[in-house]
Amino acid sequence: MKIDSKILAFSIFHLNVFGSSAFSVQTQKTYKPLYSASYLSGLGDEEPTDSSSTELNVVPAADSFSGQQASGIPLANVPAADSYSGQQASGIPLANEPETNGLLHPVKNIWESSDSIIVQGGSLRTWSTPTAERVQLSMMSEGRPMNANIELWQGPDNTPSKITVYIEDGSLRPFNVMVETPRGPNSIALYNTGQLEFPFEAVLEPDVGPKASEALALANELKIVQGGALKTFPFESAVGSVQVLIRTDGRPLNARIELLQGPNNQKQVMDIYTEDGMERPFFAVIETPGTGNVIRILNTAPMEYPMMVSAIPYVVEDSSSVSGWR
Repeated sequence: MKIDSKILAFSIFHLNVFGSSAFSVQTQKTYKPLYSASYLSGLGDEEPTDSSSTELNVVPAADSFSGQQASGIPLANVPAADSYSGQQASGIPLANEPETNGLLHPVKNIWESSDSIIVQGGSLRTWSTPTAERVQLSMMSEGRPMNANIELWQGPDNTPSKITVYIEDGSLRPFNVMVETPRGPNSIALYNTGQLEFPFEAVLEPDVGPKASEALALANELKIVQGGALKTFPFESAVGSVQVLIRTDGRPLNARIELLQGPNNQKQVMDIYTEDGMERPFFAVIETPGTGNVIRILNTAPMEYPMMVSAIPYVVEDSSSVSGWR
């Protein structure tokens, strides 16, 4: 009894000193895991209901990753969203960005910058080009046919290039050609092989700019025409003119170009000879008014002398203003 009374007295003393929770059972605290809403949506679990006891990690918005973190510190390797618009944020172009450069130079209208001369039927006119690398020659008439021979003279009895031209209407289809004249001095000779009643005007200008034939070869894929073969290029009615390039790998060039409008209706014919088709390629702009225009290119050389040709539109007109054959 004395022991029980002492234990009871000690319990009462302990209760008064430490409070009522001295002998109460302490339940173990449970901690709820911090789940992400996107993670729960993938697994199908329930979200925590007590939002006050759960601390959520703040995830920055989607637009906060456009080149910087939520704290405003730029990321080390992530460029801004607008940095892929052709250049970096610093203004330096990207390495793989293509550079645009004007390869195709338009043929100059030399009628406005040079004086023209009248070449009567059966007569000859010459121009001396001591230092020019290339010249542009243009011819036109008042609507009559044109028959001419164009020759490049380099020294006595040396004709490295020759062009024979026939055009049905010199006003509707004027003639424009680039003649390469390397290693001067050179001279250009123009014969009017037509009758006395069929004169035409001609104008020549030296040093007309960069080599247009090389620009056309870079911009368009050349097609190989073997010796004795031909290649045709049909064009829509909206194409007002066509630029034609013919070259070789250094061998002689012999070709015939025909502009057809209808079955075997030749509107323009050119016979071309060049001693070196790489050094002196043929480049001309052919007018193609009306509809049904087809350019036919024939390699008149033997099979051992192939050539490379290209014919692409030069001027494209409004299709509503084009009607009928001309």
